[in-house]
Amino acid sequence: MLFSVESAMVRGQVVLRVQGELDVATVPVLASAVTAQLQTPPHSMFLDLSDTTFMDSSGARELARSARAAASRGTTLRVICPPDNLPVRRAIDLLELRAAMDIVDAIPSPAGGVGS
Repeated sequence: MLFSVESAMVRGQVVLRVQGELDVATVPVLASAVTAQLQTPPHSMFLDLSDTTFMDSSGARELARSARAAASRGTTLRVICPPDNLPVRRAIDLLELRAAMDIVDAIPSPAGGVGS
């Protein structure tokens, strides 16, 4: 199983890049990474699913849990999932995750701002 969550700063934003299959076996890795970032809560944080190849219901549940945990600490969490990532985008759409969190195609440029 090839799975990783890497933390990076992109355009001054905290980004957790999720690579591989987000499922029941790998959710604890993402949960741990989100929890670690929220120890010193950033103003905003992105979960980048661009390189996520699959997401099951446990992965979706973790995204919702992460969004709630971030909000409880005053952090805005946004999920990046480009339209061409069909396996993950379909899961997001079918489970109506947009109702629980912001889903964006990419990290907004500083000039364009983030319409929070």
